[in-house]
Amino acid sequence: MVFSSFVFLCIFLPVVLGLHTCIKNTAVRNALLIVASLLFYGYGEPKFIILLVISSFMNYVFGLLVAKNKSKAIVAIATILNLGLLVVFKYLGLFTTSINALVPGGNLVPVIKIALPIGISFYTFQALSYVIDVYRGDTEVQKNFAKLLLYISFFPQLIAGPIVKYHDIDVQLTDRDPSFVDIRNGIFRFCVGLSKKVLISNSLAFVADSLFNNTPLSEISFASALLAGFTYMMQIYFDFSGYSDMAIGLGRMFGFHFLENFNHPYISDSIQEFWRRWHISLSSYFREYLYIPLGGNRKGAKRTYINRYIVFAATGIWHGANWTFLVWGLFHGTFLVLESSGLLPIKKCKIKAVRCAYTLLLVMIGFIMFRADNITQGLYYIKALFGFGSASGLGFSYAMQFVNFYYVIIYILAIVGCTELPIKLYKKLMKFETVEDMPVTSEIISMVLCVVAILVSFMSLASASYNPFIYFRF
Repeated sequence: MVFSSFVFLCIFLPVVLGLHTCIKNTAVRNALLIVASLLFYGYGEPKFIILLVISSFMNYVFGLLVAKNKSKAIVAIATILNLGLLVVFKYLGLFTTSINALVPGGNLVPVIKIALPIGISFYTFQALSYVIDVYRGDTEVQKNFAKLLLYISFFPQLIAGPIVKYHDIDVQLTDRDPSFVDIRNGIFRFCVGLSKKVLISNSLAFVADSLFNNTPLSEISFASALLAGFTYMMQIYFDFSGYSDMAIGLGRMFGFHFLENFNHPYISDSIQEFWRRWHISLSSYFREYLYIPLGGNRKGAKRTYINRYIVFAATGIWHGANWTFLVWGLFHGTFLVLESSGLLPIKKCKIKAVRCAYTLLLVMIGFIMFRADNITQGLYYIKALFGFGSASGLGFSYAMQFVNFYYVIIYILAIVGCTELPIKLYKKLMKFETVEDMPVTSEIISMVLCVVAILVSFMSLASASYNPFIYFRF
């Protein structure tokens, strides 16, 4: 089930939210949300509910053991088993295919293909972080399995994040009473995310997929590479940030306060700043549970750069079983190291527009490789972006078939929407600084806008069957 489906919007969410609001006992509310979350997860593939529950119970037991013994060995076993699940379900096929590609004949080992459980990367990381935090003493062990199961399986963040740390919501698992303001603000945030996803990302997805999937390598030109890279860069932002907005809004409706996951990353003027603004929950996860344990920047410059390469390699691999993701991660890691070492002194450039253009170009190049089916296709597009494409000329005639009045409007909305301008303008017009101090008149206008956004999104969903979520693959 996806947030932008009629089943979720018209049946699941109203029923669950209505029941949760009517129930006042937290334990009963938790039971309701556990049942709802398992139904949500099992809507498409019910067999993987068992894996989710087993993973949750396994880490519940590890948490109890670690709290009692404070043993590094137990943490190591928990880490191996959790990452082992990811290896088996996400990477075994890549390993077997890669081994066969290295030997003549390509039949050294049988290729293993296992269906990928949706959201396994997200809930596995959450469960593992809980065990590590208990060992470190950063959080109290949870002796109630139902509460830990709810933390891991809670449907707003189950499928595609954000990655929520246990200590950020442990109090809310025990005691919460969402107010009218919570529900109102949650609905407003959800509507913003739904609009970003349905009205912008879905529209751009058609163009990006058409260019990447249907353009022969011999016809990749500068124009098609530029349009494909730019469109996908916007698509993935509005897809993932829209999903994060919806998840944060849903959590707020039920009394949970999730941390932000995006902070206008496309206004960054360096790769370092980009990663402080993009997929914040994943960046902070790797910093806290990998980069710092490796030594961070405490063991000299050389070790710092090695640690950063390791982190970005892990970041790339985390996204899936394709070498393109590893290349994307190492690409970003390389420029992060170049910037931090002073070999690429972009911060010394006094013209911010130049720094931003440099950052956006690198981000777009990275996302071309991220989106490509394989490294070869990615390199063809990147070469074409710099004028070394296979097609003769700039190829505007081919790319222009994907540009019309409708898409120009969408591109303008995407460019403006990825900046801070809309929220600043909205706050100024509505005369408030935070949603908590919004005047009554502004509340009414905001709710009217929410209704309009939902209706327009419904019409868009009804008129099109194309409704992918990029991060469901991870």
